[in-house]
Amino acid sequence: MKKHIDIIAALGDQNLFGSLFKDQSTWESWKVALKAIFALPMDRKELKVYRKFTGRKKPPGIPFKEIFLIIGRRGGKSFVSALIAVFLAVFKDWRTILSGGERGYVMCIATDRKQAGVVLNYIKEILRIPIFKSYVINETKEEIELKNNIIISVHTCNYRSLRGYTVLAAICDELAFWRSEYSANPAKEILTAIRPSLGNVPDSLLLGISTGYSRTGPLWEAFRDKYGQEDKELLVWRAGTLDMNPTYRKAVIDTALKEDFSAARAEYFGEFREDLETFLSTEALDVVVIPGRYELPKVEGAYYSAFVDPSGGRGDAMTLSICHKENSDKIIQDCIRIKKPPFNPQECVKEFVSVLNSYGIREIEGDRYSGEWCSSSFRKEGIRYKNSELSKSDIYLEFLPLVMQGQVELLDHRQQTSEFRQLERRTGKGKATTDHPKGLHDDVANAAAGSIVALRKPKRGPMIW
Repeated sequence: MKKHIDIIAALGDQNLFGSLFKDQSTWESWKVALKAIFALPMDRKELKVYRKFTGRKKPPGIPFKEIFLIIGRRGGKSFVSALIAVFLAVFKDWRTILSGGERGYVMCIATDRKQAGVVLNYIKEILRIPIFKSYVINETKEEIELKNNIIISVHTCNYRSLRGYTVLAAICDELAFWRSEYSANPAKEILTAIRPSLGNVPDSLLLGISTGYSRTGPLWEAFRDKYGQEDKELLVWRAGTLDMNPTYRKAVIDTALKEDFSAARAEYFGEFREDLETFLSTEALDVVVIPGRYELPKVEGAYYSAFVDPSGGRGDAMTLSICHKENSDKIIQDCIRIKKPPFNPQECVKEFVSVLNSYGIREIEGDRYSGEWCSSSFRKEGIRYKNSELSKSDIYLEFLPLVMQGQVELLDHRQQTSEFRQLERRTGKGKATTDHPKGLHDDVANAAAGSIVALRKPKRGPMIW
């Protein structure tokens, strides 16, 4: 196999990548993007495409160290990520980089296991081409070892799992959507962890490829600061779905625009949503989270409130937060309890009631979950359950000024802090709403905000007996 072949030549060879395509004429924009990534010569027509999607005038003279591709949904991102990974692993000569039996890694980092599986399946499909089969030594669920001491691996976005490797290239799939249990946007943490490894490797590549989303995180910052700039080390490419995949049905996009214009512009046109913003900044939370405080004992004579975010034992966790109010009108969070699924809801209620009893609490507030179930379950255990008068979004709205004015003290609880950081405020034609991003949770944050908001105004009678 030819080692000194460029990726465009490999696409044109039916024995190599060419066999993967039915009609390469629909991939013309991607070919220009690949030429930009690897600093290959462009003709006049291709240069026009390059200028359109990068905002630049001059074609690249040398390969970039970092490239961010902002591409509309169904534009072919995952397949191209896999294609680049295989090309770098098979055709790039890394022998001068790796010493002895050292193994180098071409990493594909995805949002979650499901998305990582999509990328890995594309990689496996490419490596099934007859000419590549002899290169594969071993294959697991997350790694493919090649005979040239290169390992193509897929990882979920967890910065702890990415240290200690000799990384030759990192391909970050759907970068704008990276979330984790403990961080609002771990993209920064992951890039911080992986850049030192890449920095020691000549010709290494950091490729971030994603649909656009909110105006936060490294993808947005790269677009904001570098798009259209003649930067020698970093390139930003932005294009819509139909620009990169002209076979996609335009009618689907038209329908999406009618249903939710802002979301569709981000999904299919490579834009960032103007109707999304971070609900609470890290700086604001840092002021009210008390480091090293994990739980407080009962304070005699204090005025307590408790809020529960119920669950049926599957899917979501059931959470409890307890707070009290000081004479200074500052609201102090005392206790957090989390019951992760699967669990028996009635047993969970008993556990929570035991905690409530330890603080002398006889009344609890929560949302209108499953009709009468919560009320009757807590009533059986001697606790009055009161349905919250506010919706979850309204609770967050009442909670925000209390935080911004420094009137609360939150426990140092990693998951709670993460959930507050992840909350998004959506503005549109109707009322602004606050909620967690799709696929994530805010069970702890909801209970905490509810217990705090319950104490924002004086009550007629105490909730502690």
